Amino acid sequence: MSELDIRLSAATAQDTGSFRLLELPPELCKIIEAASEKSPSLFIKGHPTEDAVLCTSDKTYAVRSVVLSNTVLVVTPSRSDPDGTVHIRDQLHEIMELVPVVPKLHKLSILLRDMEYDEGDEDRQATMPKYSYEQARSEIQASEAEFSRGLKERRILVLDGQLRPIAPAHLSTTLELLLNYLISLSLSYQAAAVEELVSVLADAHEIPRAVSNQVISWFGDVKEGLWKMDADAVIRELGIGILRHHRHNPISEHEFLKKWKNVVGDTFEPSVKLTLLLGNYLRNVSLSGDDVTLTYFPSSALPVDPAARFVELFLTRQRWKHEEIEHFLLDIAVNSKERDKLLLKHARALTNTEGVWYTARVSYNN
Repeated sequence: MSELDIRLSAATAQDTGSFRLLELPPELCKIIEAASEKSPSLFIKGHPTEDAVLCTSDKTYAVRSVVLSNTVLVVTPSRSDPDGTVHIRDQLHEIMELVPVVPKLHKLSILLRDMEYDEGDEDRQATMPKYSYEQARSEIQASEAEFSRGLKERRILVLDGQLRPIAPAHLSTTLELLLNYLISLSLSYQAAAVEELVSVLADAHEIPRAVSNQVISWFGDVKEGLWKMDADAVIRELGIGILRHHRHNPISEHEFLKKWKNVVGDTFEPSVKLTLLLGNYLRNVSLSGDDVTLTYFPSSALPVDPAARFVELFLTRQRWKHEEIEHFLLDIAVNSKERDKLLLKHARALTNTEGVWYTARVSYNN
């Protein structure tokens, strides 16, 4: 190994605290190494009151400080003797670590409060608060792909550059109309002409084209003017629309399924199944086993903080089957491995003839 002459730089004092060492995960290293002519898109996002995150085009990483047991010196080659002398510019006692995290999309529901889009609300648009797409894109801690997917999953319209969550009842009505017109116009749900559907909704029901076009794009793929509908997604949304009215007054499972099948029509009735709604309801069975009811219990309404979420879950039920509780954790864990870590940390697993059950690690008072 060649010897180097290490010297303190005259700029050491002014450089102190100017350097940060960032440890890149393998997937980020590949992105940077693969970049040729143009640099990869990396953004640091965060309000002064928030912990910073780093966003790529499709992932979000938390930026965390890790204290080092040894000091790391930042050195640069000497201009006069670049091969034999280096100057100490700074010394580091910590590195910055990047850890994949769930995007902070939950803020949208708070920021967009009182901005809901509903049928016939044109009169109140002038006095309604506004939050633009560009403003949200720059402030919300999420990658571009995650942000776009979040708008779609949360049913948020972009109208004249402003974000507007669509009213659930209006969304259900629009979807019901689309299903009805697919049948009455003899259109295949796997290749329906978008223009024909959008036009009939605008002419017969005064649903703006900008609204119906976006709703159609949420529930399937549009290519060359043809809509390939995601039937399960539409059926699921209509099921949630019915279930939403039963947060405090449970509905009989039999009655709910009957209503759901009636809404989707004969063509899609065979596709109706409760598994489409996992993570949105509680199934309650009477002691006799004869009476089964459903209660609206959406995971989206639960706290985003993992500890608080488990408190809420175990206050609602003292024990959960594995296949039930996992669907209420999908939006707070980046993958199944992280979800299992959360279960290990906050719950205790018990196994019996019925399978795996989870109970709280600590006692909660109901």
